Amino acid sequence: MIPRTDHISRLLEGLAHFPVVAMLGPRQVGKTTLARQLASDWPGPVKHFDLEDPDDQARLSDPSFALRSLTGLVILDEIQTRPDLFPLLRVLADRPEVPARFLILGSAAPELMRQTSESLAGRVLFHEIDGLALVEIGTVRSDNNWLDERWLRGGFPRSLLAHNPAASRAWREAFIRTYLERDLPQLGINLPALTLRRFWTMLAHYHGQTWNGSELARSLGVSDKTVSRYLDILEGTYMVFRLPPWHTNLGKREVKAQKVYIADSGILHTLLSVTGQDELLAHPKCGASWEGFLVREIIRRTGAGRGELFFWSVHTGAELDLLIHRDGVRLGFEIKLTRSPRVTHSMRSARDTLALHHLYVFCHGEGDPWPLAEGITVVPAINLALPQWKPLP
Repeated sequence: MIPRTDHISRLLEGLAHFPVVAMLGPRQVGKTTLARQLASDWPGPVKHFDLEDPDDQARLSDPSFALRSLTGLVILDEIQTRPDLFPLLRVLADRPEVPARFLILGSAAPELMRQTSESLAGRVLFHEIDGLALVEIGTVRSDNNWLDERWLRGGFPRSLLAHNPAASRAWREAFIRTYLERDLPQLGINLPALTLRRFWTMLAHYHGQTWNGSELARSLGVSDKTVSRYLDILEGTYMVFRLPPWHTNLGKREVKAQKVYIADSGILHTLLSVTGQDELLAHPKCGASWEGFLVREIIRRTGAGRGELFFWSVHTGAELDLLIHRDGVRLGFEIKLTRSPRVTHSMRSARDTLALHHLYVFCHGEGDPWPLAEGITVVPAINLALPQWKPLP
């Protein structure tokens, strides 16, 4: 088992300050395992309800009776299947002395679970969990090929830790099918699985590009509004993520559409029918796949949140893969699938136009970071697995 101590510490801190903590992320990403690890260290009583278990469903047939008397830590797994519990949780969270803390686990973002935000406003802390991060894997792997394996297989534990490549691919294909045929209907989203699979596959071929809903809509024979809804659903269930554009207001012809990525590199490769490392390196989307993989990792390592993440691009060619703007500091990140990147006009333009405090160029390979030019540093991707690596403030 790969330890995920950072998530545990953040959840414990959240439970110390909030009566309800919502751990959200895609199915099969390790939320239940994390909850059990946290429960094993909890100093008081713990009660775990799996809301997909028929026995636990029966125990919660009268939820007020079942939950009011509990103390300590109460874990409610797959909370999105029981939206009727949110008003009760609000009442229980407002009790004096807070006799119980609630850790709720869900597979949909707050935007899809609207009742969470409405019923528990001011009482809940949201904590999102993603696939296994490089810094987590690096604590238990020391061989030379694990970085490329993580890139190829993605971050879902059962995919990454499968005994062989064939088993990993089979798990990912089964995950996609289950997501479309079971998980979405459980959220009340009733769309033809074949249609959404086609859209998801088409989106994989646009991975790392700016959103062009009209083009996708024409290909599917539906309206722009329909494909936007499909995208919202995939994002709300953590299957894709978007980066908004940054505008400098300097009169440049800047790109104003959002960039779209498949969230997990392993799922992306399954949708692209990529089966192995050699096939990945020969695929037209190889560079975009590497970009999305590292963009996701950098976001996790920096802890940047929504409203702090952007990309920048102008129609004349200059661009920046990731811009993090936090507390007046602007850090730029450029992703290159090479071992020896060189400084380019685009890098200098991004550094100067955006007034970056520093620009990092992430590349493939190992070794320590090295300076490339004034205000520009090359960082081999393996450094994201080192706990001590931090970007400049």
